Amino acid sequence: MSVLSSVHVASAVALGMQRMSTVGLKLAARGKPAPFPEYPADVEEISVPTALGPARAFVYRPAGRSERPSVGEAPNPPVHVNFHGGGYVMRDVQLDDPLCRYLAAEAGVVVVNVDYVVAPQHRFPAAPHQAYEVVRWVAEHGDANGWDGIRLTVGGQSAGGALAAAVARQALEHGDPAIGLQVLHYPPLDLVTHARDKVAAGTNPMIKPWMGDVFDNAYIPDPAMRSDRLASPANPADDADLTGIAPAVVLTCELDRLRGDGEAYAVRLRAVGALVAHVDIAGADHAYDMDDLETARRTYAFIAERLREVAQQSAPSA
Repeated sequence: MSVLSSVHVASAVALGMQRMSTVGLKLAARGKPAPFPEYPADVEEISVPTALGPARAFVYRPAGRSERPSVGEAPNPPVHVNFHGGGYVMRDVQLDDPLCRYLAAEAGVVVVNVDYVVAPQHRFPAAPHQAYEVVRWVAEHGDANGWDGIRLTVGGQSAGGALAAAVARQALEHGDPAIGLQVLHYPPLDLVTHARDKVAAGTNPMIKPWMGDVFDNAYIPDPAMRSDRLASPANPADDADLTGIAPAVVLTCELDRLRGDGEAYAVRLRAVGALVAHVDIAGADHAYDMDDLETARRTYAFIAERLREVAQQSAPSA
């Protein structure tokens, strides 16, 4: 048994990773041009009230909407709520800045990029519950903030994709808000099955078994809780009827150790008529879009097109 199986050790390592990530991101940004510089953005920081305290979020507006419009100005653009990745441990909200700028420009949506609570400071189910509260707030406060809360989509990368799935699940159970699309980008959707037991097509997958020890033990120390529907909707333990859940786009990566999670959930969504598309990205591994910008551009363009389709389907009549 790995020493990282200890909740205390895993939590200490997770805290160390948080500190190192903060320093690493600052060093990496020095002298390095931001991806997709052709999509500049004026970003506004807002605070969203939640039961766990205010959640920071960063608002990206589409071209021509660089400033918050006057109350009642019409039409307001659709809104997309994004959740970043990081194993439920890393607070790397700025990593998704290129994606948010791209979607705001190309999909014509307001993007709300959420800095949600992370473990071990806030263990499961804090993050999915707060994520749902944020999305409900976004849906209810569109007029005051210059977006259309009725034309609402959610999405995320890695752990953020799993949080988007958890938001859609809670919306199904509570009956609101209405979500036009959930975009699940290489999400971990089965925390019952350990990373070491997930087979990757590549010879050196980005996700290592030790990461599963750290992330899972810091996030959900009690293994019995890992079968919860908000943590492992791709595991057979969750067999609830998902009829009526928000339509979904599932993006998996051919070489990713987590590929099977997304594939299994795509099958489940297809069975209830909720799968818009499942795309397996050839030759890509987990978090590929941090380095492979050409593949990232193609994927982001695909996501933007799906968001535009949803916005057009739900657009108000002239």
